Amino acid sequence: MGNCDSQLAEQSKKNRKINAELVISKKQDENVIKLLLLGAGESGKSTILKQMKIIHDNGFSHDESADKIKVVCANAIQGMGALLQGMHSMHIDFASKNCVAHEKLVMKTLENGEEFRNFNNEMYEALKMLWKDKGVRAAFDSRENFYLHDSAQYFFDALDRINDRNYVPSEQDILHTRIPTMGVIEVKFTMKNKIWRVFDVGGQRSQRKKWIHCFDDAKALIYVASLSEFDQVLLEDNATNRMQESLQLFKQVINNRYFTNTSVILFLNKKDLFEQKIMNKKRSIRKAFPNYQGPDENYDAAVEYIEKQYNMVNENTDKNIYVHHTCATDTEQVQFVLDSVLDTILSSKLKGCGLY
Repeated sequence: MGNCDSQLAEQSKKNRKINAELVISKKQDENVIKLLLLGAGESGKSTILKQMKIIHDNGFSHDESADKIKVVCANAIQGMGALLQGMHSMHIDFASKNCVAHEKLVMKTLENGEEFRNFNNEMYEALKMLWKDKGVRAAFDSRENFYLHDSAQYFFDALDRINDRNYVPSEQDILHTRIPTMGVIEVKFTMKNKIWRVFDVGGQRSQRKKWIHCFDDAKALIYVASLSEFDQVLLEDNATNRMQESLQLFKQVINNRYFTNTSVILFLNKKDLFEQKIMNKKRSIRKAFPNYQGPDENYDAAVEYIEKQYNMVNENTDKNIYVHHTCATDTEQVQFVLDSVLDTILSSKLKGCGLY
């Protein structure tokens, strides 16, 4: 009997210890908010993640910034390579015959996988001369007909600065860099007594199957869609309209059973580039939405229509989508939006959505 009492006492002690550990674990879990950053390739979600690091995680150190030099150089060379390919697909000739040799250098560098290195004088001159060529500029002005990264012009215009031997990438340079996200990247920071864990997962088609293991226990997801891609095609097949691809992906995400009790925040990103296309270049969103009946050269009408298309694919009428229009490279604007979003996630309005 005494032995039995002793065993019961020991078991009771173990139970109390386990319960105490569970309480501690629960409190720790309550202090951690897990966010998913989703979106199609090149929507700008990785730029949003970089902004979170800049705003909430002390930004990039000098060494971290210096490590990005080769990425900056690679993005400039990759951009020129894509532009040259687009130029030939449209049967546009160089204005200067000297550019033929410059083109060979760029394409050979890309074929050999040697773009991730600092410029030498030959590469710098090649990129400068190509960017000045009227034929190359004509292709650039028709870039909606082929794949070209949004930051290409940013780096072409910065070639002199990038070539300086004392060059260290600025925050803006880093925000404009582009490396396709492979797998999952995490940024962790503390704000309002909570630990925020934000996960950026690959947006290319080949990477999306890796999202599934991230779905469990996410408190909210931020879906990033590029407004400016309404007249662009996918990198993967050079044919599919990128906005339609993003819209279909959002439909899969918003109606996924894993997200039934997860708050969804939609960033309609690259609003600055979108406005330029609509207002200055007089492009119409009918390229992506043939049924659009609204006025042309009207930013508000166009963005309202696109926002409506995203809301329409939500099959759960009880689920709200919190929409923000963003420019991911504008730190001040992104900080304002992120503060609003993080407050929304913490607010009592979302408690009923299973956020706590």
